[in-house]
Amino acid sequence: MADNIDYTELEADAVEDMMEKDIAEADKAKASEGTQTQEAQSTENEAADTAEAPEADAESADDKEKKSFFKKKEKKDKKDEKIDELNDRLIRNMAEFDNFRKRSEKEKAQMFEIGAKDIIEKILPVVDNFERGLNTVTEEEKDSAFVQGIDKIYKQLVQTLETAGVKPIEAVGKEFDPNFHNAVMHTEDDTVGENIVVEEFQKGYTYRDTVVRHSMVKVAN
Repeated sequence: MADNIDYTELEADAVEDMMEKDIAEADKAKASEGTQTQEAQSTENEAADTAEAPEADAESADDKEKKSFFKKKEKKDKKDEKIDELNDRLIRNMAEFDNFRKRSEKEKAQMFEIGAKDIIEKILPVVDNFERGLNTVTEEEKDSAFVQGIDKIYKQLVQTLETAGVKPIEAVGKEFDPNFHNAVMHTEDDTVGENIVVEEFQKGYTYRDTVVRHSMVKVAN
């Protein structure tokens, strides 16, 4: 019969068409997924390249800095080193010589002071004898040529010592000072103040503000 339809055959064709559509859609989905994966991978690679670029620049800057640092540490030329060594030695020798010169001048000054004080100490007894001799002269003898000659010699000697820096220490009427006076006697006297020098037995002298000989004195109260 012509009207008879084979439904089994139609169903098989329909099933086959549906399977082909499913396969095509699956292939299309896989292709789309692969494209997205490639794009994502490309984006990641670009980001990684961008992140690595500054690090490369940083490393390049560090290398430059290290090279510059090591350049500074390079050794000087031997001639320059020898010049620096000689300059340093010269400066040291000049400093040592200057110290030696100052020390020598100081030692010379000290030796001169010691020598001058020694000579002055030997002359002072001569001055003392002149004073003792003149103190024993009577009023009648003062006008004699001999006494006047001795007095002039004494005054000339004292003036010469003063010109050299030798000065007598003031004692009588002054307050006792152990830096200048040597108390050998003590007395009670209501007419003077406390700790006052009332008598001088031997005159003291200074040389350039340094005591050569202390005054030998009597102190009251």
